[in-house]
Amino acid sequence: MSHLFSPINLKGLTLKNRVVMPPMCQYSVEAKDGTPNDWHFVHYVSRAIGGSGLVIVEMTDVEPDGRITDYDLGLWSDEQIPAYKRIVKEVQKYGAKIGIQIAHAGRKAEDANPPVGASDIPVAEKWKKPRILSTDEVKEMVMKYKEAARRAVAAGFDTIELHGAHGYLIHQFHSPAINNRTDEYGKDLSKFGVEIIQAVRSVMPAEMPLLFRISAIEYMDDGYNLEHSIEIAQKYKEAGVDVFHVSSGGEAPPGKVKPSNTPGYQVPFAQAFKKSLDVPVIAVGILEDPHLAEQAIESGDTDLVAVGRGMLKDPYWTLHAEETLTGKTVPPEQYKRGF
Repeated sequence: MSHLFSPINLKGLTLKNRVVMPPMCQYSVEAKDGTPNDWHFVHYVSRAIGGSGLVIVEMTDVEPDGRITDYDLGLWSDEQIPAYKRIVKEVQKYGAKIGIQIAHAGRKAEDANPPVGASDIPVAEKWKKPRILSTDEVKEMVMKYKEAARRAVAAGFDTIELHGAHGYLIHQFHSPAINNRTDEYGKDLSKFGVEIIQAVRSVMPAEMPLLFRISAIEYMDDGYNLEHSIEIAQKYKEAGVDVFHVSSGGEAPPGKVKPSNTPGYQVPFAQAFKKSLDVPVIAVGILEDPHLAEQAIESGDTDLVAVGRGMLKDPYWTLHAEETLTGKTVPPEQYKRGF
């Protein structure tokens, strides 16, 4: 019996296995209107056919200027809902569950003029200087997250993930080195994230799990450490987060501390979150070796494993991993001759 291919319950959601396709931007919106097209349909449905237990749609933004680029997805209008519904329905048809990552790029919005942020500190010298969001604008932003979540529920998604990692807007607010505000959102670094979580939860079904992606540590000089991120995450858990998707960095160019980028290098971060917060966690970070992914689950370090680049290379990574670990797999009827 493979641990990686055992089912798991996340609140009211049951996944058939522990394999997660994480959010990965495709930069493929054709009309710059934020609406998914046939590329996104094929991209996500193929990974469901390929056996993934959970498919998470890429970073999807709450307003046009919240995107990394104008070619990214958005969920700021009810008119966008039908295109997502089409993807959701087809992914679910193949036994996978599907989530969507809701976000705002903040100071990392490359095509916004200017981008907005928790402060006016740019990512690096050559990046655009962001405009500081006023206190009233911060409160309005919380409502934009809420409305995007409402649309995600209307589209039929099984779960929602908030992006609080990799230097995007929520991360910018809970980072001491980025947030230099003097208002209530600077005095309490968790306040913005907590209010978003509470607002999003208010429009989600009670049994639907809320995921939160977080950077466990920052790599820029004077960046925050694991102790800080777990302290923030405890407040996020109390506000309504059910699962943490634990990554690291992305906030600025690395300083003296750099990511090792070796297989499994971020699993210890997930383990620390799981131990400290007593919640299910998703581990990431070059886990495309099925044996390594299996070990991460079997050891109890994580509850689920996200395989990103491995699934970009192979839409059927999950079927092939199951075959490697167990000697058998159950592909779609149309593909059985290949197995």
